[in-house]
Order: sequence, then structure tokens, then C-alpha cells
Amino acid sequence: MNFLILVSASISLFLAILIASLHLLHPTYFLPWNKLQNSSIELVADLIIKNGVIYTSDESLPFAQSMAVANGRVLRIGNHSFVQEVAGYGTQVLDLEGKVVVPGFIDSHVHFISGGLQMMQVQLRGVNEKEEVIRKIKDAVQSTKPGSWILGGGWNNDQWGGDLPTAYWIDDITPNNPVWLSRMDGHMGWANSVALSLAGITNLTNNPRGGTIMRTADGEPTGLLIDSAMTLVVSQIPERSIDDRREALQRASNLALTKGVTTVVDMGRYFPGVSSDLSWEDFTDVYLWTNAMSKMKVRVCLFFPMETWKRFADLVNKMGHALSQWVYFGGVKAFADGSLGSGSALFYEPFQDEPDNYGLQVTEPDVLLNMTLESDLSGLQVAIHAIGDRANDLILDLHSSIASTNGMRDRRFRIEHAQHLAPGTPSRFGKEGVIASVQPDHLLDDANSAGKKLGDDRAERESYLFKSLLDSNALVAFGSDWPVADINPLSGIKTAVRRRPPTWKDAWIPLECVSLEDAIKAYTISAARASFIDNDLGSLSIGKQADFVILSTDSWNDFAEAASASIEATYVSGMKAYP
Repeated sequence: MNFLILVSASISLFLAILIASLHLLHPTYFLPWNKLQNSSIELVADLIIKNGVIYTSDESLPFAQSMAVANGRVLRIGNHSFVQEVAGYGTQVLDLEGKVVVPGFIDSHVHFISGGLQMMQVQLRGVNEKEEVIRKIKDAVQSTKPGSWILGGGWNNDQWGGDLPTAYWIDDITPNNPVWLSRMDGHMGWANSVALSLAGITNLTNNPRGGTIMRTADGEPTGLLIDSAMTLVVSQIPERSIDDRREALQRASNLALTKGVTTVVDMGRYFPGVSSDLSWEDFTDVYLWTNAMSKMKVRVCLFFPMETWKRFADLVNKMGHALSQWVYFGGVKAFADGSLGSGSALFYEPFQDEPDNYGLQVTEPDVLLNMTLESDLSGLQVAIHAIGDRANDLILDLHSSIASTNGMRDRRFRIEHAQHLAPGTPSRFGKEGVIASVQPDHLLDDANSAGKKLGDDRAERESYLFKSLLDSNALVAFGSDWPVADINPLSGIKTAVRRRPPTWKDAWIPLECVSLEDAIKAYTISAARASFIDNDLGSLSIGKQADFVILSTDSWNDFAEAASASIEATYVSGMKAYP
């Protein structure tokens, strides 16, 4: 009997030692994080970073010197002695040598697969001469089989003096290839005559609802299509292969990590008039597969076209709000208007350079109202694109109607872009709790052209009112709208703080400059709250994912003054992801 007791005690001791050893190696091996936080188990850090200036985006502790990470999450954060208490055998230590650390950036508005695909196509962003545009297309022809589509985009006619391109610019060099090149804002496309012929577009073709076929004085199509008219050509373009789209996700993810972006909010490949099926195909063919194969590199929060709200509601009811720690389900997105550069943003007053043009309402009001009511009633988050002052007011009115009809709840209704706001409109965002999802670097593209399109006084009165929104207690989330603008939060932060376009000596509308802290929050904790992912992401707080970025600067004061730095390293779940 004594022998059996001794053996039993020995086995119990062995198991206790084994379990303790496993806990040292894998502190969350047996219990999920939320239970571990409330347990008496003493966790040991996998990684400690020390001797830095850590900006947390957490108001309860804005700055810290050190941080401990266990199993991909923040275990402790504070001064070095407090953090050092959880060091153990095998804990790695990273000495920051005074460098600034911020939470991993969240880009609140991208078209991720589109951006990755565009990296594989004709790149026209930043090209400022007509001749260079034509040269790039000519080079593409030489490497493309006859009959195959030549695709690309990013062009901005304002950069070469304002002249809009036409099919005739490129018809002589593309006689055997259809061409489709989207404008940088995604609301206008440029086709050659081969593409127009394939789409059946002639001088007899009527403008579709919410779109425009641009024409010459005698009614001939010029090759330019605006908003929903783009579908006439886009519907003829063969869909890219699954392998191409999976490769596009990897390219996009690698680029994001170089910019310190650890999470993106993907608004899909849906522009007005473009098939909504593309977003669902990307979800099933690309995101589901990549997640299942453990090949995700950045976290994504997915939004789907609002007309598919029922399908998305069924998905959320079945799977919850997250597929994994990499893939979150956001909400549904719709469009109210077009863009400033394409002359299709909806305004109260006409464009100064087009006295008869007030812009376009790209979705019929009754259709938008009914879709939004049903989406909201199903508990889905709603995001609606609005750029012009009238479009923003229409969507704020829509939100008020939805809240009145469906009742009050934490819906975090979003307006995407919110670029031009009438007097008094910023205060409505704060009072009604509507999120302004804005893109600072669009300011760099519009500063030189907004005065021409709207008039200087009107442009300065209502353009990119970031500070006014913040002062009205609105939740402001920053993003890029990539590939419309570069995916680059440090550039967006600098733009929001300084508002100084290239070649400008002074800021554009300096009263709307924001502080460095507010700009970083808009790319971190506010961006997380804007997508209901703030319990996991957005700040370096105990229990949250340890996504962080090491910057090149070792002075917070210098960073605040110049709003300029570069990315030295990007960590996702406490693991180095770049370089």
C-alpha cells in the first residue's frame, strides 16, 4: 500500500513538473487568454522590449518604457522593473535604444485585392506627362498577346494640366488589344476604341442610371466612363485567375507590412456599377483559402456590397464576427455619390468649371434607404461612400431615419471619405455618433484642383475638416483608399498634422491641422473602434494582440514637431513580420 502511495505521489509530482514546464514554454497552452487573465497562473513573457518610447494609444497609460508579450498578446506594459518581473528562461529581450514604438497601424479603407492586382498591371500613378502615359501603355502592348486586355490605372489628369485623355490618344498603338485604365479615384475609367466596341458603346448608347458616358460635341464616346457607366466595359473584362488573386493578396500584404500596417479594412473590389460578385469571390477563393492554409500576413476586416446584405447577414449568423484572429467580418458598404476629380461628387452648388454639373447620386434614394434599413435591422454595420457636401447631408439624414425607425443601438454607422462638408455638418457627426472614415493623403491630390472645381472660398470652407470633426467629438478613422492613394500611414499622419502638399510653402486650411497624438489614434484605436475590433486591436493594452511598429526616430518631441519618421520594423502578434 505504501508502495502504491509512493508511486502515485511520484506520478503526481512528475505531472505537476511537466505541466509547470509546459506553462513556462507555452503560457496559454491549456487556457485561453481571457481565462488566463483571471487565473492565478503566473505567465512568463516570450518577448520583452525595453528602453523605448512606447506610445500606446491607450488613454489610461499613454506612454511606457517597456512591454512584455506572451503568446502574441500584451502581457505587461509600463516601466522596466514592472515588466521585467515576468521575464523567465527563454524570454527574448529587444533593446529599443530609445526608439519610438506605436501600435500597428490600421488602414480603415482599402481595396486590398484590387491594389495587389494593380501592382501587376500598368502603373500610372504619379505620371505627370501625356507622353509618359502613352509610353507606358506602348511598353505594355509589346509584352501582351493580341486580343488580351491591357489593364492598369492610377492616372490623374490634373497632374498633366487637366486635359482628360481620350481613346484617340492610344488607338493607334493598341489596334489589337482592348484597354481599360481607371482614374486614380476609381470613379472614372479610360477605354480605347477596341474596348468600347467590345462593350457595344456607340453614339446611340444611353447613359446608365448613376453614370455618364463622356462624349464629343457631336455625340461620339470619348472613351471615358464615369461611375456606373464603367460597368459597360468592366463587365467584358475576363476575371483574373484564382492564382493571380491569391498572389495579389500576398503582394498587398507584403507592401502593407513595409508601411507598418498590420490590419486593413477591405472595402472589396466594388466600385459603383462593378459586379458585387467580385467581393464574394475574393472572400471564398482568396481569404478563406489563405486563412485555411495559415498564409495570412496581416489582419483584415471585410466589408461587402450592401446589395448582398442578406448573404452577409447569414454568414455572420453562422460564423460570428470573426473567422479567425486574421479575418474579421465588418459590415456592408454602399455609394451615395462619385468623386471630386471625376466631377461626380454630389454638391448643393454646381462645379465651378461645369456650371450645369451638380454631381451624381449613384444609388437611387429609395433603393439605398431600403437596403440600409434591412441591413441595419439585421444588426450589420453600415458604411456609405459620400464625398460632396450634399451627399454627406443626405447620408446623415438617412442615418437619423434609420435610428428613428430601427431604434437606438451601438451601430457605429460610417461615412466613407466625408471630404466636403457644409457649415454645421461636422457637428452632426459628433451629435449623431456617425463615424468619419477619412483619407488624409487625398488632400494632397485635391489641394491644387479643389479651388478650380469648387472655387477657392468654397473649397477652403468645406474641404477635409479633420479638426472640426474631432472638435465635434466625432470618431475619426484614418485610411488610404489604396490603390487610389498609397498605403502609407506615416504619410497620412504627416499630411493630417501639416496639411502641406508638395511644392506648397504653407498649409492648406491650417485651422484643420490635427495633433500628432490625434493622427496616430485615428490610425490605431479609433480605426479599431470604427470596425468593432477594438477589444483585440488598436492599442498596446494588456490582453490585446501585440501588433506594433518600431520607428526610426528616438525623440517623441522631434516626431511631434516634424511628423516625419520611417518604419524600422513591424511586428504582428509579437513576431517580426518586416523586415
